[in-house]
Amino acid sequence: MNGLLIDDDEVYARVLQRSLERRGLALRVAHNAHDALDLAQASPPDFALVDLKLGGESGLNLIAPLRALRADMRIILVTGYASVATAVEAIKRGADNYLPKPVTAAALLRALHDEAPLEEAETMTPLSRLEWEHIQQAMQACDGNVSAAARLLGMHRRSLQRKLAKRPGPERRLGEADA
Repeated sequence: MNGLLIDDDEVYARVLQRSLERRGLALRVAHNAHDALDLAQASPPDFALVDLKLGGESGLNLIAPLRALRADMRIILVTGYASVATAVEAIKRGADNYLPKPVTAAALLRALHDEAPLEEAETMTPLSRLEWEHIQQAMQACDGNVSAAARLLGMHRRSLQRKLAKRPGPERRLGEADA
């Protein structure tokens, strides 16, 4: 399956892209609506993962043009600002699913294949992964300067260095044994 990931958060998009590609999906990434539509028109994907807030734009406005390019495209709206109102609006506009961020690759795969979701505890992103992504955002905002990123995060520089040395492991399902 080939897909299109549309998210203005470059770090989150990169992490999610790698995670889904490890599971056999091919993904192109766009960070705004204009680029997303250009990529989709060049080669309509099998599915699209669309962030609700794309800078000053709304991912809701991408649903209809994407659906017009390919009627059988799976469109999943992903958002850190989940609400009943936006979920209803997304489905009304033609989205196939609506998932709150942070979403795991496993949860996205289940949504793409129309499988029933697992229990919430089984689909939660581990806290270590969320912390890692937050640190990476700070590092990117500070152009890789550890001291500046530590100040931005409100922690000691050495503490940040220790956290950077501990890259989180792969996501695990509930009940898997720790090796």
